[in-house]
Amino acid sequence: MARALMIQGAGSDVGKSLIVAGLARAFTRRGLRVLPFKPQNMSNNAAVTVDGGEIGRAQALQALAAGVEPHTDMNPVLLKPETDVGSQVIVQGKRIATARAREYAAMKPSLMGAVLESFGRLKARADLVLVEGAGSPAEVNLRKADIANMGFARKADVPVVLVGDIDRGGVIAQLVGIKTVIDPDDAAMIQGFVINKFRGDRTLFDDGYRLIAQKTAWRGYGVLPWFSRAGELPAEDALGLRDARKPGQTKIACLALSRIANFDDLDPLKLEPSVDLVMVRPGEAIPGDVRLVIIPGSKSTRGDLAFLRAQGWDIDLLAHHRRGGHVLGLCGGYQMLGRSVADPEGIEGPAGDTPGLGLLDVETVMSPHKTLTRVAAVHGATGQPIQAYEIHIGRTDGPDRARPFAELNDAPEGAISRDGRVQGSYLHGLFTSDDFRRAYLAKLDIVAGEEPYHARVESALDALAAHIETHLDVDGLLALAR
Repeated sequence: MARALMIQGAGSDVGKSLIVAGLARAFTRRGLRVLPFKPQNMSNNAAVTVDGGEIGRAQALQALAAGVEPHTDMNPVLLKPETDVGSQVIVQGKRIATARAREYAAMKPSLMGAVLESFGRLKARADLVLVEGAGSPAEVNLRKADIANMGFARKADVPVVLVGDIDRGGVIAQLVGIKTVIDPDDAAMIQGFVINKFRGDRTLFDDGYRLIAQKTAWRGYGVLPWFSRAGELPAEDALGLRDARKPGQTKIACLALSRIANFDDLDPLKLEPSVDLVMVRPGEAIPGDVRLVIIPGSKSTRGDLAFLRAQGWDIDLLAHHRRGGHVLGLCGGYQMLGRSVADPEGIEGPAGDTPGLGLLDVETVMSPHKTLTRVAAVHGATGQPIQAYEIHIGRTDGPDRARPFAELNDAPEGAISRDGRVQGSYLHGLFTSDDFRRAYLAKLDIVAGEEPYHARVESALDALAAHIETHLDVDGLLALAR
């Protein structure tokens, strides 16, 4: 039976996902069979697993770091926000409900069984399970029904290391304050702390580091400097989306929808040296000099159609198209490009029918069935192979489907407008296929780089592991696991 160690954060976005990925690669290189685990995650950036379910993108990256296939047991509870107050609830890879925040709070105690069941299966086939928390244990108002942090740690008897983010300031108060506000039995589960995202002269923080150890009685396991290659790795949180600006290169714009989903589709483009990737934020206009506009996936297609129109992007898109520009819609973005999106059963919100952008002659009808599958396709215009995945509800059909984006199992996939400049597809992750990406960009007169995308990700994971080995007491962290 494996040992386990849990990495929790003093807050959200402190870097615990990357630390777990780096540790997974470091311990795997030492010959251990490592499996990642996150009891509960909240993200619209999901990955399709080998067993036909979905988990958070961070756990898929951590699985890659450990050299194993992602599995639904690695993230047994996934929340996919559809509105500001409600989320789709995915348990062990399958949707079981859509619940508002208060409804989900009542559901949580019943989900601990599934969490522990998945954790037990991982422990049975690993040497080490690295567990990632969610949010912060300082959220004591949520402690009673907690399955993500101390509730899980106590139930599964897993020791905890707490990560603080010094880059955002106040890290001493964060860590000392957590010791103050949490239950003493919860505090006893915390065996140490790590300071993350440090910049500058490390010795200037020596007194602060010692003060944290003195005030909390927790051992420090090191100060981790800022990892400059973090942007080369797939991110899970849409709040972390950043422009990959390269002035003087060809602009590709992506609309930052309110419920943007599976935005890691952009990662390979972001790393292309000749591409200036622009994230168009709410309140901003689509730049007039972009070659391609991407409408990404969405967790609420009709809701984001309304959001898109509220920004005036529908007008910008029509102007972009009139100027000879290209448009690519992926998944929810593909649905938005059609004449209409109907949701007669209220799958993604109130039942109804919303006019689409009308740039593709297709219509979409939502249905309860969710397509979750990995696929191999062939791009119609270039003949290049595409390794991708589908994760969507709804069926799209219409005259423009006679000009498919790709061939999938000898059947047409996606649609292309009569002029060829508006394209839609349900394929996610398509740009990770190097030959396709190069050929697609060449059609836009963009010269792609030669470095394979997956090789760059593997290189960044190796560098992350080496970074962690250099600056943290990795042997001490391993000794904590039980």
